[in-house]
Amino acid sequence: MRLKKFVPFLYLIALISLCAKCNKSNNSGQTPVTPEPTTNDVDIWVTKANGTVLLQKQNKITSFGTTANSNPVITVDDAVKYQTMDGFGYTLTGGSASLINQMTDTKKNELINELFGKGDNSIALSYVRLSMGASDLDATVFSYNDLPVGETDINQTKFTINPDKTHLIPILKKILAINPTIKIIATPWSPPIWMKDINSSIGGSLKLEYYNSYANYFVKYIQAMKAEGITIHAITPQNEPLHPGNNPSMSMTSEQQRDFIKNSLGPAFSNASITTKIIVFDHNLNRIDYPTTIYNDPEASKYVDGAAFHLYEGEISAMGTLHNNFPSKNLYFTEQWTDSQGQFSGDLKWHVKNVIIGSARNWSKVALAWNLANDPNMQPHTPGGCTRCLGAITISGSNYSRNVAYYNIAHASKFVPDGSVRIESNNIGNIQNVAFLRPDGKKAMITLNETDNAYTFNLKYNGKWASITIDANSVATLVW
Repeated sequence: MRLKKFVPFLYLIALISLCAKCNKSNNSGQTPVTPEPTTNDVDIWVTKANGTVLLQKQNKITSFGTTANSNPVITVDDAVKYQTMDGFGYTLTGGSASLINQMTDTKKNELINELFGKGDNSIALSYVRLSMGASDLDATVFSYNDLPVGETDINQTKFTINPDKTHLIPILKKILAINPTIKIIATPWSPPIWMKDINSSIGGSLKLEYYNSYANYFVKYIQAMKAEGITIHAITPQNEPLHPGNNPSMSMTSEQQRDFIKNSLGPAFSNASITTKIIVFDHNLNRIDYPTTIYNDPEASKYVDGAAFHLYEGEISAMGTLHNNFPSKNLYFTEQWTDSQGQFSGDLKWHVKNVIIGSARNWSKVALAWNLANDPNMQPHTPGGCTRCLGAITISGSNYSRNVAYYNIAHASKFVPDGSVRIESNNIGNIQNVAFLRPDGKKAMITLNETDNAYTFNLKYNGKWASITIDANSVATLVW
């Protein structure tokens, strides 16, 4: 009886074995089926405030999905659009240009391509600020119409941009060969001293009888640069008009700038068919009353595109206040220095928070840091000029190194080209951010975690989300 019960069991085992052999035979020669790998949807580039990671692409998979979790959410909505960006960059001072120009051709081209090219190893700068004549980061003080004491030239017959032809213009031409669409804003630190009420490059004011002559000076500058193949996209009438102690510098009150634009500069541009934008102020955000004075005069305001700002005093939110008061006027963030005695960590976080994220969230079309380059001794500068202004690049002979301002700007310039549009994104928890829709349809978001703890959140877009962790004290740019 026991044997009869066991026979069906043996038969079942034999049948299972036979089926296994059949399956093995049928699959012979075929690749085993494996699950599809998870695709990477978000590229992430990181700089850590301790300097251990510098604009480094992260090697990890970040995917969008719909699996629920309890992370806080940053929602990006490209249906809600704000200002169109003109770009990110630095001031190409005369000192910067001279240091770059004395490098060997190989290293010079390497540096210019890294800064202004659009390849994988470039940071794709899209905006440049120039000084009309010398800034305090030139080796010497000069204008485009310097005359012996006692002489004047009201018709600007002796005007010449020859001082720029040694270093600045050759470097600009190399930049334009790489990026022909780069935008340029120019501003004077001082007019020729014979036009001022004191015989000095430091301080003083423009004499009323030279307002029209000085307007002609601007026209001649724009035309002369155009003849060199260089288009000046915008000008400001005076750098830091409320800081007349620099060398060079000039005092210009809001009423003086209003009257200069209304009665001289605006009409001169119109008569010469100059389309270069006139942007007012170019000084600190604690004084939005300055551009307000000009905007409130209809005859002056009609010539004015907008206002430019620095943040040595005031709060970045003041740009938003001015936008709310005058929504038809554009805003530009045109200068912020980094101190050679400062710390990488603090300067990275403060500048990304205010100059990059803060200015864009408050309607600025550009974000520019101060000096592009200097040497290891913070040279060149004029007598009395800035002795602690650290360039984005330090140039020693033909060698160069990158400083904190390089990374501050690069986290935006490399990923947010001109023509990008700021789009809606909310700030949450420890993460500050600003998001953009690029001309190629991709989205870029610059984020900052300035705390001592990592922070995880969901990046939500189009009904899906990706889990993102930003390390402590880090800047990350996300592209998807």
